[in-house]
Amino acid sequence: MDLTIGEVELLADLGAERVIGAERNNEKIAVEIKSFEGQSPVSEFHKAIGQYENYRLSLEELEPERRVWLAIPEQVWQKFFQRPFIKKAVQRFEIEIIVFNPETSLITAWIN
Repeated sequence: MDLTIGEVELLADLGAERVIGAERNNEKIAVEIKSFEGQSPVSEFHKAIGQYENYRLSLEELEPERRVWLAIPEQVWQKFFQRPFIKKAVQRFEIEIIVFNPETSLITAWIN
């Protein structure tokens, strides 16, 4: 999915992780997939929030009907995203989350 706005191309720094365009129940969505495999989950979280907000901002102009979702592995959801500060940040920034099983690639939860 190409998210270029003005002269800013937002996919340049994603590496192995990516943003994909999809549909869910006739709703257009963009999914930002994050593994949280870096050395610091907090640093990865900061990066994910920044990218999530940038995608949301660019989609407001390019495809306002498309919503952004952050996809994370089940283990990350269970061990990191249940911390009180992380839960508060997710709520404050209104981050919509897809929890998936990385071994089966199946979605186990949609959280909004």
